[in-house]
Amino acid sequence: MTDFDTLQLEFADNGVATLWLNRPEKNNAFNAGMIRELILAIETVKSAANVRFLMLRGRGRHFSAGADLAWMQESARLDYNANLDDSRELAELMYNLYQLKVPTLAVVQGAAFGGALGLISCCDMAIGASDAQFSLSEVRIGLAPAVISPFVVQAIGERAARRYALTAERFSGERARELGLLAECYPAEELEQAVQDWTANLLLNSPQAMRVSKELMREVGSGALSPNLRRYTENAIARIRVSPEGQEGLTAFLEKRKPGWQTNS
Repeated sequence: MTDFDTLQLEFADNGVATLWLNRPEKNNAFNAGMIRELILAIETVKSAANVRFLMLRGRGRHFSAGADLAWMQESARLDYNANLDDSRELAELMYNLYQLKVPTLAVVQGAAFGGALGLISCCDMAIGASDAQFSLSEVRIGLAPAVISPFVVQAIGERAARRYALTAERFSGERARELGLLAECYPAEELEQAVQDWTANLLLNSPQAMRVSKELMREVGSGALSPNLRRYTENAIARIRVSPEGQEGLTAFLEKRKPGWQTNS
C-alpha cells in the first residue's frame, strides 16, 4: 500500500489495484491536495508491474460530493492566472486517468457531484448503486463543468450532457445506467457482490489483450472507416496473435485448458 493523505492505493496479489478516495469526513470532496495526490497515484499505477486493472472507489457513504467548500473559498480569492494553474492540474488528472493503459472501473455509491462525474466518465466502465445521486452541479454556484465536459459528453452524449450541465438536476443510478454513464446499477446492498463478480470476470481475461483492446477502441473511436484505421486494425491483430499471451491463449483454447493468467489469478 502506498501512503497518501487523501487517498488509499492498494495493490492485490491478483493484479487488481484499488484507488480509494479517502476523505469520508468530507464526503470525499476534491481539494488541491487530493487532485495532486490523484495525479501521483495514477502515475504509480502506470509504473507498477503486473497491474491488470484499476478500480476507483470512495470510502464512506459517498463516492464524492464534488469540490470542497474550503477549497472553493480559497479559489474565489485567486486571480485568473492562479485559477488557470488549478484548472490545468485538474485537466492533467482527467487526461491521465482517461489515457491510463490498463482498464479502469469506477464503483459509485451515494453522491457523485461535479468533478466526480469527470472521474467516472474518464473510466472505461462504471457500476453503481441504484440509489446513487449524480449531478453536474456547477451552474448552481455560478460555475461551469468546463474541464470535465469532453469526457462527460463522450460518456452520455452531447444532448444529455447539455441538459444536465444547464439544469444541474440530480439523477439516480438507474438514470445513469440509461444514459450510459453506468454500465450497470444494483441495489445498494448488492453492490459489493457486484464488485466481486466484475473483478472475477475481468480476471478471466488476458491482461495484455485488455490493454490492447482498450487502445484499439480509442483508435477506432466512432468507427468511421479509413485506410489508416484498416491498417491499424490489421497490424493490431497480427501483433497480438504472435505475442506470448496471444500464443498462450490460443494454445490453451485448443488444448481445452485454462490459460496461464487464469491459473495464476
